[in-house]
Amino acid sequence: MSAVGIVMLVHTALDRAAQVARHWTASGCPVVLHVDKNVDGAVFRKFRQSLAQDPLINFCKRHRCEWGTWGIVAASQSASELMLKEFPAVRHVYLSSGSCLPLRPVEELVDYLAARPRTDFIESATTADVPWIVGGLDFERFTLRFPFSWKKHRYLFDRYVDLQRRLGMRRRIPAGLVPHMGSQWWCLTRQTLSAILEDPERPTYDAYFQKVWIPDESYYQTLARQYSTNIESRSLTLSKFDFQGKPHIFYDDHLQLLRRSDCFVARKIWPKADRLYQTFLTDSAGAMKKTEPNPGKIDRIFAKAVERRTRGRPGLYMQSRFPGRWSVNSVTSNPYSVFQGFSELFEDFESWLSRITGARVHGHLFAPERAELAGGGAMINGALTDNANTRDYNVQSFLTNLIWNTRGERQCFQFGPGDNQKICKVLASDQNAQISVISGAWAIPLFRSNQNFTDLRREAARLQQLEAKYLNLLRDQETKARVRIWTMAEFIEAPMEPLQTILDELGPQLPRHLSEAPTMVNLDGFGQFLQNLKNQGMHPYLMGDFSVEQGPVSMPKPPRKPYLVRK
Repeated sequence: MSAVGIVMLVHTALDRAAQVARHWTASGCPVVLHVDKNVDGAVFRKFRQSLAQDPLINFCKRHRCEWGTWGIVAASQSASELMLKEFPAVRHVYLSSGSCLPLRPVEELVDYLAARPRTDFIESATTADVPWIVGGLDFERFTLRFPFSWKKHRYLFDRYVDLQRRLGMRRRIPAGLVPHMGSQWWCLTRQTLSAILEDPERPTYDAYFQKVWIPDESYYQTLARQYSTNIESRSLTLSKFDFQGKPHIFYDDHLQLLRRSDCFVARKIWPKADRLYQTFLTDSAGAMKKTEPNPGKIDRIFAKAVERRTRGRPGLYMQSRFPGRWSVNSVTSNPYSVFQGFSELFEDFESWLSRITGARVHGHLFAPERAELAGGGAMINGALTDNANTRDYNVQSFLTNLIWNTRGERQCFQFGPGDNQKICKVLASDQNAQISVISGAWAIPLFRSNQNFTDLRREAARLQQLEAKYLNLLRDQETKARVRIWTMAEFIEAPMEPLQTILDELGPQLPRHLSEAPTMVNLDGFGQFLQNLKNQGMHPYLMGDFSVEQGPVSMPKPPRKPYLVRK
């Protein structure tokens, strides 16, 4: 008979539990089974009878088990006591569940533990040192009382916790105990396990832990520190949890992943994973390599899975995974550029930018009348139309869909205070956004229009107020977008330099030096127009300092080609 005994806690998929139990006993490991008292009596009797012919299988007293309650600890106590009593040759007791599956030949586990006769394998860390508590209580689970089931009586559970907090109620931790936590799946030596079960203070410890929340993750983990001479704070069972603290379930397509872990046992295995059970429940000595268990080899895969589950792919939104606000780094999937004031200052800016960069350059995508798609089109990739009502139903989704559906092609569009301002916060919070602003350029269309001056003044005041609010948002320390802001007066003094800067940021494959510039609109009389606004009581300050007589714009000519002078 093997020196390793297996305690199995079973509550479902009894046929699989029987299959695994026979696998353990076939290699000489005695098994003590605890079957949840919630299992129907007739089903239990049939299950017990199916294993009655195996002398290495025993059944212990049944307890009613429920997640987070004392019943699970009581079940493991009863099974462990029976194991130590009936099988005196057992040196290590390995706690497992009915959904656990041995991944390596049992002989390897026996040899591994035989080489470490006084080592206890149990994850045990203080609450201050563990990062895996998800949405639960840390040290309060040891200082408050939890008489109500979290799953069945959630309301009473929460109200009683709140009441204890308000009244300042605190439980006294038994003298000498330092609460520890860890995985419930342990492997303890006979000396340590018997010391825990036979301790004279056990009634005191049991009474205390019966009102601790999730005691199966703290009872043995705490008491083992009292008696063990050599603890390896890790579990020999591969058990992975998602971001909500729920265990990962392994299916047939996880076969190679489980092989790579080199662990002795894994849980939770889907009961219908026929391929996994057929592959690992074998006596083949070559089932897995003889090596140290190393679940860390697959940790990065689980970390990526958790990240994908919680954060998704940047810019990808769907009905099955719509992330919460601020749960992702980027609102959109790819970089894009937003230009404010450029199409107002330059006659042919959109066509010029498209020709120079090869990007798809749109007009004002959030204009009141329609989305001005590139080339005047009425539809773009992903069946996005230029209809303003459809776009404004969810402006963020319109933007994220447009960027996602045009992956691989840089998108540029115009924006201004006359557009739908609901998109402003989205742009500012998106680290993929490259925003270039010529402040005050919204005044140019007013200057060139033929409206009554009273109407112009009213519209200028409205647009300036909107742009000022937007600029404050862009300058906020929480803004993630890459932002460049020039006043209009500052920009037109030397426009080639900021244009070159913008193009350099669009991509390294673009020309290093501009060979042509867009055509700037005629600004003769613009300074006087601004002065007229001032004279009417409206102070246009966002465009910078313009003199009444605006001088010629400094537009340097492209450098001449070098030539040789022959003597």
